[in-house]
Amino acid sequence: MLELTDLHKRYGEVAALDGLSLTARPGRLLGFLGPNGAGKTTTMRAVFGLVGLDGGTVRWQGQRITQDAMLRFGYMPEQRGLYPRMPAGAQLVYLARLHGIDRDVATARAAEWLERLDLGDRADDPVNALSHGNQQRVQLAASLVHEPDLLVLDEPFNGLDPIGVEAMSAVLRDRAADGATVVFSSHQLDLVEALCDDVVIIATGRDRIAGTLDEVQASTRHRRVELRLAGGVVPPVPEGVTPVAERDGLVTWRVPVDTDPSALLATVADHGHVERFAFEPPTLSEIFRDVVGITIDDAEAAHDDAEVPA
Repeated sequence: MLELTDLHKRYGEVAALDGLSLTARPGRLLGFLGPNGAGKTTTMRAVFGLVGLDGGTVRWQGQRITQDAMLRFGYMPEQRGLYPRMPAGAQLVYLARLHGIDRDVATARAAEWLERLDLGDRADDPVNALSHGNQQRVQLAASLVHEPDLLVLDEPFNGLDPIGVEAMSAVLRDRAADGATVVFSSHQLDLVEALCDDVVIIATGRDRIAGTLDEVQASTRHRRVELRLAGGVVPPVPEGVTPVAERDGLVTWRVPVDTDPSALLATVADHGHVERFAFEPPTLSEIFRDVVGITIDDAEAAHDDAEVPA
């Protein structure tokens, strides 16, 4: 289990981390979310000792992280962290060896990961000869070739086409199923919602909401209603309801959490035949906007440059 407690880090006048805490558990996928400049990359770097913290603790399995423990970690930074002119296969073998893996085992694992990520025929190609998406796949393989117990990935889906996204999603699910602790950041919130077990949303260097996806959705003060009437009729908006969207007769409303769905349905049915009515928790995107909107409106401009190199 990875535990970050009350992390603080300043870059001059800017507080990149301002009391951030989170817990990531084995066998689960944690979506680590926040706007640009919120402190996500600084937090991830702190796990690997790449950022000197001003305060707080980073613990793995209840202990401060040692170099030996870090050999069992995998990190995929958002910026490319590969040797551009080195062949992909040789690079994976080299990186696995740095983690203490025997050469023969490292060679076999490198070949296995390249094959799994549809790069088996590109092992001898230098990384800079690959497309952006394929470079991203090699970088994922580099974080996995030593079969880490903790996997930390910063925007791993950037630049991937839908096939690449599905391939990477399957890999992350499999690693969690094998007992690894997986933490990743992404701005693709629909993907996080479909993939993750747990979620942490941060803003201005602090955790704002955390828990299982169900817990986070249940904790909100509103619900999401989607409805469609026959013939594309758009009903009037009832009192206390906030309209969100309307497209081709499909209406989305935001309602208070204590709204009676049966009473609302009856009100809507007065205006036509109801073809669709869904009363659901808000989406992760809606929760994200709520959390971020109320916490960083005044501070975001000053925070945009927070994540600079240590």
